[in-house]
Amino acid sequence: MSELPVNASASDPTAPPMPDINAGADAAGRPAGPGLLVGERRHLILDLLRERGRVTVEALASRFETSAVTIRSDLAALEAQGALERTHGGALLSRDDDDRPLTLKRTLHHAEKVRIAKVAVALIRDGETVILDSGTTTAEIAKQIRKLEGHSINVITNALNIATLLADVPFVRLIMPGGILRPESNSLSGHMAEAALANLQADRLFLGADGLDPERGVMTPHLPEAQLNAKMIAITRQVIAVADSSKLMRRNISLIARVDQLHMLITDTGANPTVVAELERRGVEVRLA
Repeated sequence: MSELPVNASASDPTAPPMPDINAGADAAGRPAGPGLLVGERRHLILDLLRERGRVTVEALASRFETSAVTIRSDLAALEAQGALERTHGGALLSRDDDDRPLTLKRTLHHAEKVRIAKVAVALIRDGETVILDSGTTTAEIAKQIRKLEGHSINVITNALNIATLLADVPFVRLIMPGGILRPESNSLSGHMAEAALANLQADRLFLGADGLDPERGVMTPHLPEAQLNAKMIAITRQVIAVADSSKLMRRNISLIARVDQLHMLITDTGANPTVVAELERRGVEVRLA
């Protein structure tokens, strides 16, 4: 297998290290490989898996200029977290990729998600009411909202982690529906959550996605969350999908929003131009971060 290309921007030096992925780094934080910490290299391995579906020990050792023993240790640590499935001589993308916990998902395509979040927050105006769906990209939007100046906004969210990020922000009025907690996504859904949205209105919905097909729309593997998202769409003036380019052309079991329900997609510059063109042809404004 030939040497695999790595998107260097996938590693964000400002992001806090994840204890599970960084396991094995020494106390001094010395680089593991040329200029990379252990956690950074493992983040890049995960990104390669998302792009290719498979990796080999030989190609990874060559790419990161380290030993096969080190790469096997990396793969073993990532397998323990449910991120991949090891095979003889390499690893495959986990079959349960769409249902990974947030602690793992947020390490994937992190730099792209931050750029997407910055573009999204620039759309928010003083006095608006916005909905933040659950997800790792919408969590990055919450982090960017914390930095806004001269704003007073209402934020509706069904995600506990997003609520925690915004709970102490003085210019944010936080509104949370009730519901049943799904620990994997830190999100609330169900009939109670849907009923709580019935009498609300919002200016913008920032909608996360596990998959976005240019012919069908935004999809998720979780039916209760899809039903709640439908309620969010019904009370919102503008629906904005936020998804890194790895989510494009992926399909899942539950449809959240048809293409004709989307006003805008914010994704990264790695997006397939054919997909972008098809979405624009169908009336979706696409912004690349």
